[in-house]
Amino acid sequence: MFATAARNLLRASTRPTGPATRIAPLRRAESSLASRAWEYIKVSYSASGKVAIVQLHRPKALNALCSGLFHEVNDAMRTLDNDPAVGAIVLTGGYKAFAAGADIKEMADTQFVSNYKTNFLGHWTEITTVRKPVIAAVQGFALGGGCELAMMCDIIYAGDNAKFGQPEIKLGTIPGAGGSQRLVKAVGKSKAMELVLSGNMWSAEEAERAGLVSKVFPADKVVDEAVKLGEQIAEYSQVATQMAKEAVNKSYELTLAEGLHFERRLFQATFATKDQKEGMKAFAEKRKANFTHE
Repeated sequence: MFATAARNLLRASTRPTGPATRIAPLRRAESSLASRAWEYIKVSYSASGKVAIVQLHRPKALNALCSGLFHEVNDAMRTLDNDPAVGAIVLTGGYKAFAAGADIKEMADTQFVSNYKTNFLGHWTEITTVRKPVIAAVQGFALGGGCELAMMCDIIYAGDNAKFGQPEIKLGTIPGAGGSQRLVKAVGKSKAMELVLSGNMWSAEEAERAGLVSKVFPADKVVDEAVKLGEQIAEYSQVATQMAKEAVNKSYELTLAEGLHFERRLFQATFATKDQKEGMKAFAEKRKANFTHE
């Protein structure tokens, strides 16, 4: 939330903000996704074609999150998840804002009954069902729904101009897309409670220290670094990376004993794959593995 407040902060700031969007020089692949006339997002690919970049693109609204934007993100993510050429996905926004919050104009006049019956915001979390690794490259504001969206990703890289927060309390409401749940699991109860109840923002460095963010980079380098990580991940077996992601995410839901059992079963299952045979054979032969994702 808080796209309007974020715009006011930007106007008051004297710090240079750089260009509206800084995306690494990436080759736009010959793809129906890249060439599609999206209204709220852009899709491009790394030079190898193995990493897809989904960019939120509502610059005038600081990427305020609306239903139309999420429908497009979900559509793109579903397609990329089923694209065998793509091994990892980077989700990013603009230089000034990853996403400054929910579109308040869209939700301000909604009522409880309609929200409940239509499972309002339910489709916002569909990104968590993507099996491939998703890396958030955050520049500028990631507030309210924007912070929640970043937390739905598997890894968060932040530019040094990033600001994270859950300021819904200032609007007389609370986080509605996982902010009160995922934040606790990421940084612990006390820090999460402070952020949710105060409505304050964390700098990129504070978010990194708290454990919300993996690494901080210069703002104009963060997308490059996220793509670089995506390229590294995409070189591995897609079967193994998806199993590893599933095992880590299950730790949110299972007891330690249950999680260890689940992990062991997935580990054992990898021995039924061609990639496990190739990976271990390549290690023994001191050569690079040639994974076929089977």
